[in-house]
Amino acid sequence: MASSDAALILPPGGVERGIGRSGRDFVSMVRWHLASLRMWLVTIVIVQALSGVGFVLGISLFFHHIPQSAALFVTTGVPVINLLIVGLVLGPQLVANQRTAGSYEYLQTLPVSRSVTAAAWYTVCLLCGLPAVVVSLVVGQLRYDLPLHISLMIVPAVLLTSFAGTMLGYALAHAITRPMVTLLITQMLIFIVFGFAPILFPLQRMPAWLADVNWWFPFRHMAVVMRAALTSGPNPGVSTAYAVIGVWTVVAAALAGWMLGRRP
Repeated sequence: MASSDAALILPPGGVERGIGRSGRDFVSMVRWHLASLRMWLVTIVIVQALSGVGFVLGISLFFHHIPQSAALFVTTGVPVINLLIVGLVLGPQLVANQRTAGSYEYLQTLPVSRSVTAAAWYTVCLLCGLPAVVVSLVVGQLRYDLPLHISLMIVPAVLLTSFAGTMLGYALAHAITRPMVTLLITQMLIFIVFGFAPILFPLQRMPAWLADVNWWFPFRHMAVVMRAALTSGPNPGVSTAYAVIGVWTVVAAALAGWMLGRRP
């Protein structure tokens, strides 16, 4: 065997030690993120839960009698909003605050894999969004007596929705160096996603051209897979929705990795 080939072979237990270090780094980064948010973590979770409850209950204020089908549609769409707000909006804003506080460059110099750092941040975003998802569904069930039917498909639906949103926000946060621009864009994203993505209202309510545009973005498909996981009725297009979200997940992860790779 050539010496150059031998140099490429890991020593016995090398893979295990590498995995073990990545695991320790992951736990350390999750703890660091949670510690850095200690003054805001409870507030973030509460605001998320209140926003979800506001969407669920607010729809009934517009009508004297809201059909159960409409209440079910809104309630099963709110979890997507809960997960997106944390990863796509809150994440970039926190990075912008790190830049302002001067801690951003320090974090980039830590001897931790960028993929481990991203995975830790995704875990924190998922943990912040899940309580609001549960509270929104419980309130919707109690208020409207909904025929919810939660299947095991809720696991990939939640994980993929949160991951795609978090990685898109992660790429945005690291691509824009000016904190004020980051804050402005995230505010625009809230308006665009809430107002022009068919998450809380049916696709048929939109102009045909806007519905076609939405097909290429993941938000509509996130609502499809989430709704399929929470109801027992027919949900056409689930396989296509998972495929589109899967593509966006890969694209978002690649963008986040590329943006992190540009950092020193």
